[in-house]
Amino acid sequence: MASHANIMTETPDMDTLGGRMSRARDAKSMSVREVAGRIGVKPQTVAAWESDRSEPRANRLVMLAGFLGVTPTWLIHGVGQSPVEISADEETLGLTAEIRTLKEQHQQLGRRIEHLESVVERLEAA
Repeated sequence: MASHANIMTETPDMDTLGGRMSRARDAKSMSVREVAGRIGVKPQTVAAWESDRSEPRANRLVMLAGFLGVTPTWLIHGVGQSPVEISADEETLGLTAEIRTLKEQHQQLGRRIEHLESVVERLEAA
C-alpha cells in the first residue's frame, strides 16, 4: 500500500473506475446493498457504477472513498491510497490455521462422544 507515495511517480492502477470501486468494496467485505445504503442511492445505481455503465457525482465519489478507505484520486485515476487487500499467502495461512483448529475441535468432540457412550453403557449395565 502506498499511502505516502508521490502521486507523480506512483504506477497507476490500470483498472476502470468501476473495477476499483468493486475491489475497494470487496476489501471492506461490503455488499452492493450496504454501500448503496451508506451513500443514499439504490443498489442498482452502485451496480451500474461498478460495471462502468455510469459514474457517481463528485460528492458521492468522495463519500465512497471515505468509508471504503481509499482516496478519491485512487478511485478516479488509480493513483493514491488503494484498499488494503489480503494477499493469497496471508489468506492461505489463515485458512490453514482455521482447518487446524477445526481438526483439534473434531478430535476433542470425538473423545467426548466416546466418554459419554461409555457412561451410558455403564448406566445401562447397572
